[in-house]
Amino acid sequence: MRRFAILILAGLLLAGCSQRHTPPVGRWIGHYESSSVMVVAWLEILPSGDIRVSAPDFLDVGDPTDEQRREMHKRLAYDLSEGWSEVKLRQYDFDGHVFRKQGGVAPQMEWDASKQEMKVVFYFGMSHAIRIPMTPVKNFGEDPWLP
Repeated sequence: MRRFAILILAGLLLAGCSQRHTPPVGRWIGHYESSSVMVVAWLEILPSGDIRVSAPDFLDVGDPTDEQRREMHKRLAYDLSEGWSEVKLRQYDFDGHVFRKQGGVAPQMEWDASKQEMKVVFYFGMSHAIRIPMTPVKNFGEDPWLP
């Protein structure tokens, strides 16, 4: 009887650990800009759990003039919009908070359900990452720099 109780307890623990978390469904846009990087991102999570994310960027931006910045914004918006149809749907592992590539370790996106906040983790270089706050949207617009 004691062994049976231990087996039941172990089974319940395993069942609790294997709980599948459902990712939030929707679309988000975000952007980040500094002297070292300029990036815009679109993220879409479908009811099936499939995810599409794109984040074109410029690295080593420096100190552009206002006109250069506007042109860079236009170029990234164009690249994002024109390339969106080519972005492949993917599955990610989701633990209720962090999305990782299947079998991967590095966070790709982070979801805070209590605050309804999404962040896309953008990696550049071997050790540097930035978390881009995302804004929920109904549809993707022409200007990803506007929420």
